[in-house]
Amino acid sequence: MRFVDEVLIQVRAGSGGDGCVSFRREKYVPKGGPDGGDGGDGGSVVLWGNRFLQTLADLEYHRFYKAEAGRHGAGANRHGGNGEGVRVPVPLGTDVLDAKTGTKLGEILEAEQELVAARGGKGGRGNARFATSTDQTPRRFEPGAAAEERKVRLVLRLVADIGIVGLPNAGKSTLLSRLTRANPKVASYPFTTLTPNLGVMQTRDVRFTVADMPGIIKGAHEGKGLGLAFLRHIERTRMLVFVIDAAAGRPKDDYTELIGEIGSYNEEILKRPRVVVLNKVDLLTGRKPAIKLDAERVWVSALAGDGVAELKTLIDRVFPGKNSE
Repeated sequence: MRFVDEVLIQVRAGSGGDGCVSFRREKYVPKGGPDGGDGGDGGSVVLWGNRFLQTLADLEYHRFYKAEAGRHGAGANRHGGNGEGVRVPVPLGTDVLDAKTGTKLGEILEAEQELVAARGGKGGRGNARFATSTDQTPRRFEPGAAAEERKVRLVLRLVADIGIVGLPNAGKSTLLSRLTRANPKVASYPFTTLTPNLGVMQTRDVRFTVADMPGIIKGAHEGKGLGLAFLRHIERTRMLVFVIDAAAGRPKDDYTELIGEIGSYNEEILKRPRVVVLNKVDLLTGRKPAIKLDAERVWVSALAGDGVAELKTLIDRVFPGKNSE
């Protein structure tokens, strides 16, 4: 399925049913009191978190969701039935925004979590509700309340424990395939990865979700390349793994460029733990160069699998909260 991380949908809840004006009329009760029933509540449109979804692609082909209106009340104190609601599954990590105002309505981060995107109208009261000692034959009733309707923008920001970041062609996808059982597209040219890939890494006693992100280029924080469409996906990761092509001849400069782009987008991301993978060690000739970085590092050949075990051990140790368990 094609990866889609932003979509616009229309949601319309159901209006409430009207209350009824009715009076009891039976053979031996010529002057019966009011017996108009209440209207039913309209159904709501509810978004819910489905942990098996990883994209908003399904919503591209179904962009309008409408719940049922509440039924009207009737005589003999018969209340109208409630309208049936609509539940729309979305992947975990989905931000929900009002498309007109840009206001954030909420976010779906956990499985089965629910968020009301459009609330159904309340049913109106029938005239039986308005009887008093001074007015025993009221003709008052309430119409059902109008339902909410709005355009909603859904924006997916992946929920992953670890984000793998790097310049194009640094070997991120190959590394993901080594750390997890994921099978991302791998080739020896830049921008093989056009959308995030997800996998699960198992250490001795912990499972981590790992996301391989599309390559960052200079100016990504301004929207160049895959730009903002990529950078938002690392906002919820708890740890970053920087993959540097150690054989390209400028590992420290590449690392500095990555730090600059991420920091320009959101400085808070750089406060999270990180490790650096100096990849493609199999292509180095002679001794490994001395490199000073502000993070722990490990030399790896993702292609050959060298150093991957050491990287897993380092991630297991550095991951936030791991040592406090």
